[in-house]
Amino acid sequence: MAVTVFRKRVVALTVLIATAVVAILVVVSHVLLSRVTDADARDLAHARAEAVAGNVTAKGGRVVLTENSSEALDEVAWVYADGHLIDGDVPPGVVDRVEALADSGRSQTESVGDYLLYAQQVPVDGHRVMVIVRVDLTPYETSEQRSLTLSLILGGLTILLAGGVAHLVVHRALRVVHEMAALADDWGHHEPGRRFNLGVPRDEFGELGQTLDRLLERVDNALADERRLTDEIAHELRTPLTVLRGEAQLAQLSDEPVAPQAVLSEVDRLDAAITTILRAARARTDEGTRCDLRSAARQAIGSRAVEVAFPAKAEVAVAPDVAVSLLSPLLENGLRHARSRVWITARSQGEAIVVDVLDDGPGFDPADVDRVFEAGVTGGGGYGLGLPVVRRIAASAGVEVRAIADGRGHVEVTLPAARAAT
Repeated sequence: MAVTVFRKRVVALTVLIATAVVAILVVVSHVLLSRVTDADARDLAHARAEAVAGNVTAKGGRVVLTENSSEALDEVAWVYADGHLIDGDVPPGVVDRVEALADSGRSQTESVGDYLLYAQQVPVDGHRVMVIVRVDLTPYETSEQRSLTLSLILGGLTILLAGGVAHLVVHRALRVVHEMAALADDWGHHEPGRRFNLGVPRDEFGELGQTLDRLLERVDNALADERRLTDEIAHELRTPLTVLRGEAQLAQLSDEPVAPQAVLSEVDRLDAAITTILRAARARTDEGTRCDLRSAARQAIGSRAVEVAFPAKAEVAVAPDVAVSLLSPLLENGLRHARSRVWITARSQGEAIVVDVLDDGPGFDPADVDRVFEAGVTGGGGYGLGLPVVRRIAASAGVEVRAIADGRGHVEVTLPAARAAT
């Protein structure tokens, strides 16, 4: 329906533009033709007047014509000498205008009905001689009307042709667009790896293909991201569930009650994992959010044996639970792989605060340092899916997290510093 409306609008716009262009061309051509026919009529009148004037002369004190003019010429050319008609028959309908022109004593042109009257003064010594000719404008007007009619017919055909061509071209173009969109939609659902691969765009269809390729790439990335999220959820929830199951089975075999502390610990771990994953799925924090980094670090550390070296005042522009969700998995990884020591430091760096989570474990393999935040990639003897969760949280909060291969476990977290209140 939307495609049909768009096609109608394009065709209507094309017809409107074609109509405007044709109208302008018809008006201009008619004006130019009118000027040409008027010029032709005046030229004919001048030629007739010159032909008659060439026969006027003076003999014996009188003005006479050296040659007898034809009857046809008598109807369209008249000679006045000293105010009197000496040659030609003036039709009754134009007598007054002809005599007025003869009495004017100067050359001039005047239109009377469907005729053009032209008066030309003839120099004859001692006499005032005027030659007046008449040109019938009917043939010229008929020619103009026929030309205008023909122009209007051709203009109408041009408008219809323009509308038909526009309809055909738009229909074919939109059919290609529709087919490309349908293919992209089908690939997005069933073959997200397929692409148009039209190369460097040379026209609008090439640009459309490139845009659809980028869209398919985003769809493919979204699907891969969804799979990674599923892996992360399974990993984060499986471990505490396995521990709870093991405790329950052990209690069943020994006929002893399950230790409440173990159950509560694993339940807390499940709750923390779910909270972390939900935080990773949320959008960026609102502008103006801030928290005390020392307080967040203490909450993330809990009862763990972690050394802290923070400045006296360290406020960051992220929500407290985001900071805790970022630091807690990093500290857990550090404690898991450390030989004897885990520590966390913070330092100012321009408009950011950099937090270093360190341990004296084997650290990251330099070959994998750029991939340790990908699901399924481990480094330093066992870093796993906890780091992909950290990456998700960091992306949602606009925080940069990177692993550093310097012979120890080292993850650097760059958080935006909170602006001073105004």
